[in-house]
Amino acid sequence: MDSATDSWVSSTHTLVIGAGIVGCSTAYHLAQLGMTDVTVVEQGPLFATGGSSSHAPGLVFQTSPAQLLTQLADYTVRRYAAETLDGLPCFHQVGGIEVATTPQRWDELKRRHGLATAWGVAGELIGPAEVRSAIGLLDADRIYGGLHVPTDGVAKPVRAAEAMAREARRLGVRFHGHTEVTGFDLAQGRVRAVHTSRGTIAVQRVLCCAGIWGPRIGALAGVSVPVLPLAHQYAVTSPVPGLPSDSPEVGEPILRHQDSSMYFRRIHDRYGVGSYQHRVIPVRQQEILPTAAHGGGAEAPSEGGGWKGMASVHGFTPRDFAKPWADACALLPRLRGAEVSEGMNGLFLFTSDGMPVLGPSAEVDNFWLGEAVWITHAGGVGLALAEWMTGEAPSFDLRAADVRRFEKFAHSPAYVEARAGQNFREVYDIIHPQQPSERARPLRTSPFYGRQRELGAFFLEANGWERPHWYESNAAEVAGRDIARPGPWAGRYFSPIIGAEHRATRERVGLYDMTSLTRAEVSGRGALPMLQRLTTSNLDRPPGYVTYTLMLDTHGGIRADITVARLSRDTFQVGLNGQRDIAWLRGHADETTWVRDITGGTCGIGLWGPRARDVLAPLASTDVSHESFRFFRAKHFHVGEVPVTALRLSYVGELGWELYTSAEYGLRLWDLLSTAGAEHGIIPAGRGAFNGLRLEKGYRAWGTDMWSSHDPDEAGLGFAVKPDKGEFIGRDALLRRRERPVRKRLRCLRIDDGTVLMGSEPVFAAGSAPGGGSAGFTTSTGYGHSIGASLAYAWLPAELSAEGTSLEVAYFDRRHPATVVADPVLDPEMKRMRC
Repeated sequence: MDSATDSWVSSTHTLVIGAGIVGCSTAYHLAQLGMTDVTVVEQGPLFATGGSSSHAPGLVFQTSPAQLLTQLADYTVRRYAAETLDGLPCFHQVGGIEVATTPQRWDELKRRHGLATAWGVAGELIGPAEVRSAIGLLDADRIYGGLHVPTDGVAKPVRAAEAMAREARRLGVRFHGHTEVTGFDLAQGRVRAVHTSRGTIAVQRVLCCAGIWGPRIGALAGVSVPVLPLAHQYAVTSPVPGLPSDSPEVGEPILRHQDSSMYFRRIHDRYGVGSYQHRVIPVRQQEILPTAAHGGGAEAPSEGGGWKGMASVHGFTPRDFAKPWADACALLPRLRGAEVSEGMNGLFLFTSDGMPVLGPSAEVDNFWLGEAVWITHAGGVGLALAEWMTGEAPSFDLRAADVRRFEKFAHSPAYVEARAGQNFREVYDIIHPQQPSERARPLRTSPFYGRQRELGAFFLEANGWERPHWYESNAAEVAGRDIARPGPWAGRYFSPIIGAEHRATRERVGLYDMTSLTRAEVSGRGALPMLQRLTTSNLDRPPGYVTYTLMLDTHGGIRADITVARLSRDTFQVGLNGQRDIAWLRGHADETTWVRDITGGTCGIGLWGPRARDVLAPLASTDVSHESFRFFRAKHFHVGEVPVTALRLSYVGELGWELYTSAEYGLRLWDLLSTAGAEHGIIPAGRGAFNGLRLEKGYRAWGTDMWSSHDPDEAGLGFAVKPDKGEFIGRDALLRRRERPVRKRLRCLRIDDGTVLMGSEPVFAAGSAPGGGSAGFTTSTGYGHSIGASLAYAWLPAELSAEGTSLEVAYFDRRHPATVVADPVLDPEMKRMRC
């Protein structure tokens, strides 16, 4: 198929920019879903376009700590394996093995085995001899063992792209090669037409899958694409002594040696060797020529190499490969009889958080992105984007890949380069789930930051915010308390001070920095009608009421859980989960409604504990007794000189308030409360205590405990849905779902031997045979210091969700007994908060 295959049209519903693996996969899946008025344009030839798809080695290891990436990879494997092109396979399913050369990596492989099991990918831990049996060149004496996933393998991305494109074309999709996008016509925030080197096309929607050229295409439309092209080394050896020249192209499992940041694949009688061990090599947009200017694309032969003429390939730098080559020869000694015959520094995209960049852009309504997608995930991304664009229920929850997740600072070139570069360096490192980035910090700090440092705060970072995890000033609180300590992995970012802060909050009162919670002001005469359409609860209540509610997607899945405080007839303060929620609100606002992100200009303190009223009452300019200021109410008043918006809420299960004010008053508010609270034993407390307290109280965290794959009834949040209030997004879909029995539930587990988990562990029925699939997986985990028990929330099939059910949770490949318990485990009558 070439650029002359399809006749030119002057209009199309959906224009896809880029005919690499992502563009072809999305076009294929759009056509499968019945959307065939689609045109794909490519600046290079079809289908060896000269982009990253053309030079990618194609290794597909499915297991990732991120459930989404594992699910996308799982589908991608099935999609590629089902395709052939002219009788040739698009995927060699030879399996994959990750090996450990250190005890720490062997423990990590045990954890990864648990992740694979939790996410539904079958694998097994095997010993050195078994690894050597599968990969004959490997020195078994150097390893502790390996993680074997039989369904991993090697993709042929150019072949897979063309195979999917042929089927898409058969269904009516048009493809044009040698067609460069040169500009856009925009009106009223939408793309109306796309200019190309062959003519102008009127469009209803644009999807940019331009890969390393994505930022340049985005800039033409005024859209920020927060990605960074980086060079990555890959080399092919000369024939390896002892390997037959007539060997199959891929005759053994692919291999990953993460202790040296390397991967390997057989190519007949040679080896392909990839390395992330080298220095970070960022590449600016001006250094990436269009494919046509670079001489076009080139089909990489099946045995590797042959990359000349590709704009996405830069010159090989042998000095960067010296140490990796030595490490390769140490693991596979027979490589010493070969040499590097050809190498490249291939370009591909990294992001600041390691996830793809997908979905409708924030700047232009109908300009969509499909960027920073690896070959490993491209099949699944194509399906997800097609479902999203056609209004189908996506097969995957895409919250972690939605481009609108990024705050404005995360679009800055400096931030993207710092964080993406760190992700490159750490791509194969053993990363703890709580491990913070060390770059571009501190970036966002609350007005209390100076005081927190004086108090010895240990900071972790989230979404740019510095958040105290505990305070060394509370070290004396540990004395006389029996604080349970987690094991080495779960305790990586633990201090017994966390347990002391937890207990002190239950006993007295704690001061919590809540500034990082995303907040919006929604106002105008259209504010109430809009919020009623978007939420599941009835918000038509008098000013001064606060409502916990959900926002659903059109399929009845939980898009977000939020709190809405009605401050006046037409003004609401909304507590949200991030910028995706801000975008969702703004996307439904009209000229009668204003949505203003007030997070950065305000700050918040959680004042919680049985003595919270004793601290607040002498400072407050109004009566804060229970009779005058009831639970889930909001008021404006002064704390000393400081004007506050006070919400009587408690995310930790204790009496108290969230107190919000302008950032300029923040430090004064902190000091007033700290001074007044001294006689009542007030302490500053961090996120470590906060998380344990909320677990005991059974409060769910959106994005950790539930997401769009779950409905309110499954998540235990049916109480927040009021179908009789009238129409709202997702109402009808949820009512249809309620016609069927609930098949899965989010339940609380007690880990009976006290082991503290980290989340994402597989859960099994008690006594089930080893090696089988898991029944579910854990979400939030931690220790309930008030009740003396290790807790975990977990998604379980309905038949295993009854209280008292015995289960087992696999943690580092050992099973631990667990029991389903009543939720919440502390104060189910809510007496502590309502006093």
